[in-house]
Formats: sequence, C-alpha cells, structure tokens
Amino acid sequence: MNELLMAFYGDDFTGSADAMEALTLNGVPTVLFLDKPDPALLKRRLKNVRAVGIAGTSRTMTPAQMDGELPGQFQMLKDLGVPLIHYKVCATFDSSAGIGSIGHAADLAFRVIKPPFGVIVQGVPIIGRYVVFGNHFTTVGNKTYRLDRHPMMSRHPITPMDEGDLRYHFAKQTEKKVELIDLLQLSKPFDTISSQFDRYIDEGNEIILFDTLNDQNLLTIGRLIHNKIGHQPIFAIGSSGFEYAMARYWQSAGIVSKPDPISPAGPADQIVVVSGSAADKTAEQIRYAMGHGFEGIRLNTDLLIDHETGQDERNRVIQISLKFLREGKSIVLFSTLGPDDPCIQKTKDRMKSLGIDINEVGKHLGKQQGLILRELVETAGLKRVCVAGGDTCSYVLRQMDIHSLELFMPITPAAPLCRAFSDHATFEGLQVASKGGQIGAPEYFIQVLKGQRANL
Repeated sequence: MNELLMAFYGDDFTGSADAMEALTLNGVPTVLFLDKPDPALLKRRLKNVRAVGIAGTSRTMTPAQMDGELPGQFQMLKDLGVPLIHYKVCATFDSSAGIGSIGHAADLAFRVIKPPFGVIVQGVPIIGRYVVFGNHFTTVGNKTYRLDRHPMMSRHPITPMDEGDLRYHFAKQTEKKVELIDLLQLSKPFDTISSQFDRYIDEGNEIILFDTLNDQNLLTIGRLIHNKIGHQPIFAIGSSGFEYAMARYWQSAGIVSKPDPISPAGPADQIVVVSGSAADKTAEQIRYAMGHGFEGIRLNTDLLIDHETGQDERNRVIQISLKFLREGKSIVLFSTLGPDDPCIQKTKDRMKSLGIDINEVGKHLGKQQGLILRELVETAGLKRVCVAGGDTCSYVLRQMDIHSLELFMPITPAAPLCRAFSDHATFEGLQVASKGGQIGAPEYFIQVLKGQRANL
C-alpha cells in the first residue's frame, strides 16, 4: 500500500467528488466512500490509492446533528495517520450558524484532531471561484460577482449568503481567530511568506485564510502548507482549491507523478438524470436536454415529501420513466426549474403542515428520489446515471448499495463521471455523474450521455 498523503470529509457528495477529481487528475489516486467504512472495507479499498475521502451530508446539518456525525469521522481520518485532514466545503462557502456551520465543524475538528493550526483555501480559479483580500467572488457566465451579490447564492433557499468577506462570515460561526495572507503578501519571496505565516500563528491566530486569484497562488500555498507538515496533522477547510494546491505542488516536487490521460468513456445507450437543484444553471441544462431528445418528468415534490402520498408519487414516476426507457429514450426527473418555481413554496407549505423542518427538504426529497433511481437502475439495467444538486446527490446515492467510488473520467471541472464499487452486482461498475447546481455548460447532461469531456 502506498503512503497516504491526505484525507478529507466532504460536507456533501458533489463537493466530495470534486475533491476526488482534483486529486486524481493531478497524480493522487483517491477512493471516495459514501459513508464511514468498516475496517475490512477500508483495508480492501486502500490499495493503490494516496488519498481517502468520505462523502458526508453535514452541509444540511444543525450543529447538534454535526455533534453526532463529525467527531467519529474526524477520528477515523486521524487514525489513518495522514499529514493533512481536510473538511471539504462547497466552493461558495455557503453555510450559516444554524445549518451547515463550517465554524462549528472547525471547532469539532480542533477538538478531535488537535492540529497545530488550521488553514482555509477556498478559491478555485479553474471553475471561476476567487478570494481577493478575504472576499469571495464567483464568475457566472461572463460576469463576476462578490458572493453576497451572487444571483443565486445571495438568495439560496437554505443558506443565503449575505457577507462576501469570508473572515466575517466565518466569525458568525466560531470564535477561532483567523488571519489573512493576501495577494500582496503572496507576491513576495517564498521565505517572506513563510515567515509571515509563522508570525501570525505565534500571535495566537488559529486559522490562516489565503487569497487565491490564480493557479500560481495555489502552487505557492501548496508548497507553504507542505513545508509546515509536522508530527500532528494540519487541518484544512475549504473547497477543492486545497486539493489542487497540494496535488499540483506534490507533482511539481516529484512527490507524485503526472498521470496518464484518461480516455473518454464514450456514449451510453441512455441515461437517467435526477435533479433536485433549484439553480438557474441547472434549469437551463434541464431545458437544453429536453430540447435535445430527453424526456422530462416533473416530480410532484409536495406529494413526495408526505409519507401518505410519497409511494404513489414514486410509483407514478417509475411507471412513466420505464415506458420512456423501453422506448430507448433518456429521461430527466426534476424537482424544480429554477429558484422561482412555485413548487418550492408549495413544498415548503406542505412540509410545515406536516411538522417537517423545511431546512431538511434536501434530505427528505433526496431519499425519495434515490428510491426512484434505485428501482430504475435495477429494472432497466442502466449503466450510467447523473444526479444534480449537492444536497440531492448526498441522499440519492445513499439509497443504492454503493460503498465507494473512483474517478472514471472528467466531464467538466467539479462534475466528473465516477465508477461505483458495490457488493451488489446491479450497482458494481455503475457510472455515476454528479454536479452541483451552479456547475456545467447548458449541454452538460448531453455530455454525460455521450461520455464526452467539455471543451474548456
């Protein structure tokens, strides 16, 4: 077994697959588990990999729920003996003190891992995510917005982002002291940057946030963090920018080798797409797919959320889907078309009437969507599927007997096609694409069907 270089826990599935992709494409073979593995499975799957990930669901958890989930996960990662442990969050850092609290997760990690310090690496230039003087910016189309003015994230249905400065946003969730190494400091000689980092830690700062505008910044950050590795594991928070920073530095330093190019997967006969995303970009992708041969089926989410009507709604969707699949068509099952779809409020109203926390909509709908997808895979013998929406992916795939995944091929950055590993013959080798709401071109679902890499 090769020595492990790092381990991560992702707060949702799409982000976890994104981290796995960043590592694998840069010479760090990675296995991603869908839940905390038992010792026998862990031992079996650690062969020929250099990194381990756990795809979690803490993005939708309250702090109390995190208390029951994260300490055991962090302890397992620490027991692997890795030098770096990463709490992987969405590239838009969306969270709040009450839901998906990144600060609370950091508090738990410090308690369990006892790192000498923590770092935040959030920018991912390859997908248009930047941190400049502590402020987060995201590119949408040909425009770049500060996070609190982002057309979707500023009105996210669960965790709307009303602060662009990550230091202030993070401070609402934890009392950990954070200092910034900004672009001007990153432009100085490496020894100067390293000394500045040490001074910040000596002054009592527990976490260092890095600006990230370009790939050179990531390479410098990766070198700096690697040089700080000691007896206790370093704890990192952030997007896949952390994986890109570390893997690209390791490759430049000869610690890992440049991997061989991955061949395209080629076309599948048909696919099923399950979307729980309310993002405008996903709505555009759904419409594009339906305009190019996919059959669209709207899910009545207000019925799915109710246990008295959920099974009948699942059966309706399954029967319609099987009819289209027998005709050789690909289908897209969608919960909503964009953030202004009236079905969102209708579903929230139904949840309130049933006494269900509306912040748990992803959990409840994701489970129902997963049961639909499971039956379609089992009945129709599907070989490739796609799931859209961070919360959706996390819960959908948990309804199938898949214990781990590896990168099969990149489609577009942060939305790869993965190969599933299972002890159940139906799901062994299943090809699973996943994407967050804001990721991908309008033709993304067509690219998944054809097994083609996006032209970047």
